[in-house]
Amino acid sequence: MPLMDEQIQQQVRDLLKALKSPVTLKLFTQDFECGYCRETRQIAEEVAELSDLVTLEVHDFVTDKALAEQMSVDKIPAIVVLGEDGKDYGIRFFGIPSGYEFTSLLEAILLVGTGEYELLDSTRAFLETLQTPLHLQVFVTPTCPYCPRAVMLAHQLAYASDKVTADMVEVTEFPHLGQKYSVYGVPRTVINEHTYIEGAVPEQMLLEKLKAAVR
Repeated sequence: MPLMDEQIQQQVRDLLKALKSPVTLKLFTQDFECGYCRETRQIAEEVAELSDLVTLEVHDFVTDKALAEQMSVDKIPAIVVLGEDGKDYGIRFFGIPSGYEFTSLLEAILLVGTGEYELLDSTRAFLETLQTPLHLQVFVTPTCPYCPRAVMLAHQLAYASDKVTADMVEVTEFPHLGQKYSVYGVPRTVINEHTYIEGAVPEQMLLEKLKAAVR
């Protein structure tokens, strides 16, 4: 049974008409002992069916271990969003992109497939001079209406700079990470392990935290 009804399918189909270049979704999954792997695969399959420019590649987390390590995939389910010719922008989804986070997945596909994004001039200037790698983990839940804004901003940063990688992490599927990073509310963005920011904050506020993380 499809997860999307006909009305939502048409909305997604219309949205994906904006794509200008191919997008590949690399899904890492396995058959056993993986909560939401099956549902995540179904979401990815249904989205890929709605545009000729979206391709889904499914990889087993165990048998394709080398590829998973190469792509910095250390937990599943995971979706890596790649651009034309397999270009990796550092955009990741760990956990099921359902509920409000379905929007984040669609926005990531559009970002990679159109190259269109909006960042402040101050943010762009910071990214152009960035020497230190930045890893952003945005902890979310599917029922959080504010989380997609934080995820999309992080993904735009990753798209704009080879020095930035950005993960959506669905915290209820990875409670050990929630405990490790003291995630008591969402969204919570962790930058390079030790710098944190709460909420779907304005871009300028996040920029100040990014600067603090690389000092």
